[in-house]
Amino acid sequence: MDFLLIAIGILLIVTGFIGCIAPALPGPPLNYLALLLLHFFTSASFATQYLVILGIIVLFVVALDYILPILGAKAFGVSKHGMWGSFIGMFIGIIFFPPFGLIIGVILGAVIGELAAGEEKSVALKAGFATFALTIFMLIVKLALAGYISYVFVVESFIVVL
Repeated sequence: MDFLLIAIGILLIVTGFIGCIAPALPGPPLNYLALLLLHFFTSASFATQYLVILGIIVLFVVALDYILPILGAKAFGVSKHGMWGSFIGMFIGIIFFPPFGLIIGVILGAVIGELAAGEEKSVALKAGFATFALTIFMLIVKLALAGYISYVFVVESFIVVL
């Protein structure tokens, strides 16, 4: 039974990594779910305090993934048009040009949104760069968290199997 649960956990881990890149899937929460599966249904045991703190970190990163680009874009002077453009560009990019469409769509969407609002090219390019930089930053943060959780999962899985 442990092998089946570990296999399900591995599927959650892989899906979690995909979710770090694809905004339709919750990346780190799926990795965390794999760890909870290991904790509650196998002989693996984590301290409750550890699981709670890790859960809070996962929730914080998920919230930050939505909040930081907006706050950062405002700090860089991106208008609502630029923010909406980056949001729309992200989804169009993901649907029509996966997997790099996410990054390209965010940049082009912000630039097009700013240009549509009547901004100069330099302002529009600044908006594109700001949204791109914050998107990449959050991608790295999510991948790092997913990697850490995955490492803990793999180590504990080996202990369960042995």
